[in-house]
Amino acid sequence: MKKIWFFSIAFIALSVLYNCVSKSTAGEEAPKKDRNMFGHHIPRGLTKTSNNLTEGYVMVAVRNSASTYLINRKGEVVHEWKGNYEVFNQYLMDDGSIIQGANDVDYPVFGFGGPYGRIQKINWDSKMLWDFEYADEEQIVHHDFAVMPNGNILAIAYETWSYEDAVVNGRKSHLIPRSGPWMEKIIEIEPEGQRGGKIVWEWHISDHLIQDNDDSKKNYGNPGEHPELIDFNLGDSIPPAISQDSLDVLKSLGKGGRNLTLDNPKSDIHHFNAINYNPELDQIVFSSPKLGEIFIVDHSTTTEEAATHKGGRSDQGGDFLYRWGNPENYHRGDSTDQQLFGQHDVRWVEKGKHGAGDLTVFNNDVPNGPDSLDYSAIYQITPPINGNGSYDRIDKGSYGPDVLSWEYIASDTLSFYGSYISGAHRMQNGNTFINEGPKGRFFEVNPEGEILWEYLNPFRGTIHKPNGDPVNVKPATYSLFRVTFIPADHPSLIGKELKPLNPQPSEFKLPPPLDKEDKKS
Repeated sequence: MKKIWFFSIAFIALSVLYNCVSKSTAGEEAPKKDRNMFGHHIPRGLTKTSNNLTEGYVMVAVRNSASTYLINRKGEVVHEWKGNYEVFNQYLMDDGSIIQGANDVDYPVFGFGGPYGRIQKINWDSKMLWDFEYADEEQIVHHDFAVMPNGNILAIAYETWSYEDAVVNGRKSHLIPRSGPWMEKIIEIEPEGQRGGKIVWEWHISDHLIQDNDDSKKNYGNPGEHPELIDFNLGDSIPPAISQDSLDVLKSLGKGGRNLTLDNPKSDIHHFNAINYNPELDQIVFSSPKLGEIFIVDHSTTTEEAATHKGGRSDQGGDFLYRWGNPENYHRGDSTDQQLFGQHDVRWVEKGKHGAGDLTVFNNDVPNGPDSLDYSAIYQITPPINGNGSYDRIDKGSYGPDVLSWEYIASDTLSFYGSYISGAHRMQNGNTFINEGPKGRFFEVNPEGEILWEYLNPFRGTIHKPNGDPVNVKPATYSLFRVTFIPADHPSLIGKELKPLNPQPSEFKLPPPLDKEDKKS
């Protein structure tokens, strides 16, 4: 509830601000400052280009659509992969196929943005090669996954716990949803046939909890002495109960997400939203925006070792090797030490690229003081890793670094802001490609922060809800979860004819606002 009303109020406030700025500069030549994070009523398509750009394309999964587009530097669509469900995210393989998350139409229990339930592989000609469903009443894949060199998939998944499970593990009652929390796990899927998948490795956050609330529980301890574990009493209080009538109204307005009940608000207590794999280290990094932290765990363990505190290259089992962004969570700082706020898309800079081995992350909602609007930033950090794959802590007991290796923010802090989704990754030329997700804006910046190329997504699909109702186009009309720059020499593009599609896909136009008479009727 709190999040629903927050975004409604935020949208109204930002719209008012945008209109005020526009009126104050009417008749002037000076550019208007843009604070419309949803990108409505802003010219769309290619908005900036430069000479001597690195040749390549941009891969985009279209909002509310089963299509993924490949767009050239002129802003023209040159290829389309067509699926059968709404596409959530996508990765391009060397053979020209894509592996994507697909939004299953009838998954039970879970919801609120993020769950999708299917992982699919589609070839260059849109033939379905693999369609794996992992969605039932007890678990579902959500948000993100990573494709490993051996072709296996590392995916984030929710798993249900009962209210009693949470109590037994020492979580305070006012932090427990009445239906129980959705706990997080990571599963490694080995594709089998056209629809099968074998789970060959898994890691559960439930095996790495600590709490100082109830000394009668087996996981009792001091979180400040165990940063390798997660304090099970982090998180928000459960909101006051609402009536069934109020819930019905929310659903009639299309708010609250799928499968919302009176008992499950705030169920996703950790809300992992990104995962990335480092094959050289055999480590996994993932992000929890609710906790304001990124975490690294050892993948070299067996499943059995991953459930313990011993084993693997690190000999730390499935405990956290590293965490960064909010040391207050493990009693090594206070609120002034927090550096990540609602972050997304953490990933290692790949081998051969500038900053290789560092981590980049899209920091969505950086506070800017009581009298200023929050802003977004891209951070590059250099983790203090040792030769054996372990990580050092600095003098005060928290994990470094204290200083960023690189960052990008807009010089005015107004024109770059995405409160949710979004991402960034390092390009081969040393520049950084950024997706400002809510607005559907993606652009390339050089190390000095200069924007060299910019495009605003003009596309949106026409998928309807299972009952035939249309999906509300606002507020996130053009939003994009993931956007990826694909260099022209990528193996998947060798020998491919990449001419602009004729005709080009139709651009989506927002319907005009109702006039006073229409509103009355």
